[in-house]
Amino acid sequence: MAGRPGIIILREGTDTSQGKPQLISNINACQAVADVVKTTLGPRGMDKLIFDGRKVTISNDGATIMRLLDIAHPAAKTLVDISMSQDAEVGDGTTSVVLLAGSMLKSIKPFVEEGVHPQIIIRNIRVAAKLAVQRVADLAIPYDVNTPQGHDMLIKCASTSLNSKLISGHQDLFSPMIVDAVKSLHDADALDEIKSLIAIKKIPGGDVRSSFLVKGVAFKKTFSYAGFEQMTKKFQNPKILLLNVELELKSEKENAEVRIETPEEYQTIVDAEWQVIYDKLDACVDCGANIVLSKLPIGDLATQYFGDRGLFCAGRVEDGDLKRVSKATGGTIQTSTNGLYDGVLGTCGKFEEKQVGDERFNVFEDCPQSLTSTMVLRGGSEQFIAESERSVHDALMVVKRCLKSNSIVAGGGAVEMEVSKFLRAHALTIEGKGQLIISAFAKSLEVVPQQLCDNAGFDATDILSALRRKHAQDEDGKWFGVDIAEGDICDTFESGVWEPSDNKCNSLGAAAEAACVILSIDETVVNPKSQDPGAAGGGAQMQQQKPMSNMMGNAMDHANAQKGGSRSGNLGNGVSYMQGRGG
Repeated sequence: MAGRPGIIILREGTDTSQGKPQLISNINACQAVADVVKTTLGPRGMDKLIFDGRKVTISNDGATIMRLLDIAHPAAKTLVDISMSQDAEVGDGTTSVVLLAGSMLKSIKPFVEEGVHPQIIIRNIRVAAKLAVQRVADLAIPYDVNTPQGHDMLIKCASTSLNSKLISGHQDLFSPMIVDAVKSLHDADALDEIKSLIAIKKIPGGDVRSSFLVKGVAFKKTFSYAGFEQMTKKFQNPKILLLNVELELKSEKENAEVRIETPEEYQTIVDAEWQVIYDKLDACVDCGANIVLSKLPIGDLATQYFGDRGLFCAGRVEDGDLKRVSKATGGTIQTSTNGLYDGVLGTCGKFEEKQVGDERFNVFEDCPQSLTSTMVLRGGSEQFIAESERSVHDALMVVKRCLKSNSIVAGGGAVEMEVSKFLRAHALTIEGKGQLIISAFAKSLEVVPQQLCDNAGFDATDILSALRRKHAQDEDGKWFGVDIAEGDICDTFESGVWEPSDNKCNSLGAAAEAACVILSIDETVVNPKSQDPGAAGGGAQMQQQKPMSNMMGNAMDHANAQKGGSRSGNLGNGVSYMQGRGG
């Protein structure tokens, strides 16, 4: 029995690790990922420069950094997933959620090392997370967005989101623009289409204060042909025709065969080709349109034809822009020029082709459907504008979430400290290991105010102890958080540092769920990269067959030589047959 070979189930080269060391390894990997992004948290957070071999990205947006980091550890990729889900669900708090998950795992690590069963830890983490989310919901302050106070609250929530971004110094410009854009969607009950209806256009050059909001649609001038200069570039109350039709003169297919007997017959074929395009152009003009936009090319003939008749046209318009124009103007995109009538045409109050920096923009304003908006961002460098776009996207999502939840909590670490105090008090009411695990969970929430202090250069120990005392002793201390400006504590609710309550609920829930997923893994199996399972065996087989092929070759050479035939070039070991000139 001693010499009996083991049973191999997994392919040779498969890496397996299991048990307590595997669990601790996963926790360490997640902590390493959290350490990468923790310095980006808050108004004093630093930026990360990431170069992927093609382009440089400078950002302090947690989701962007997590997406660009090429994380190889399988368990640590869970943190990338929760960061992405936070970005999709809420738009902001992507750094916080990774930081909270990392901190929870760090607090739980001693229990794993001491041999507490992971399922006991997971059960108590879920209990603590449920209590934390419920406490945030109880603390949340409701408001009515239709009042002037509600409008101010939305602006403050947008400003809080922009506080930690590159454009934090221009909140007075961007916050009202963002709130106006999102509120127009809320009034039309179209908040879920925010990504398709609010466009962000980037134009390098100029000052960031030159950025502006178009209450309508704006897109960059498309590729144009000769004759474009003669077109009318400004209209009041124009009629707009939207097409998915190619208005270009096309010759017949090369493989078409037409048999003719006289030159006149050939001319009729050429005339027919011209007649097809002219029929299309006449239909566009006869329907009463002043502006013709098409997703497909509009050629030089059509451009000059429309220019002569006082129309404006643009071909190769991007699909998203064409759909936004359709939504804003009430027009319907047509796939044929036959049967056009007034009902398919859109309209707007004013159309103009404007110069913005080095680019020309087609701008549709005063549209009947006040759904769509376009934000035009300016800035000195490409990286700055790209980061501005990410910042505006986060603020748009925060305002959207505010309008959906209709409730807010104070930021600056205040809500985390209050929830931490609540969980500590709750832990004392239960017995067993759960008391210690929930206390550890409560302590892990303090990572947010602690990191805000560290990133601002303050002494985190002093500020955290002051916050604990304030939250524990004072009745009105529940909204006290870190004062980034003075290096002390303050009532962040009074200071206007507000966040949607959904943001915090989602962060706590997602971080706890990620921690449970990591703790539930007890074995990792990494398959080797080889795509051919029999590659090793096949190689050995070939090695065995090689001597046989040599023997066959030598035998064939000997037989051929006796018949006076050709040789394959092998005469024996180390000797090759070479044919000379005299052959």
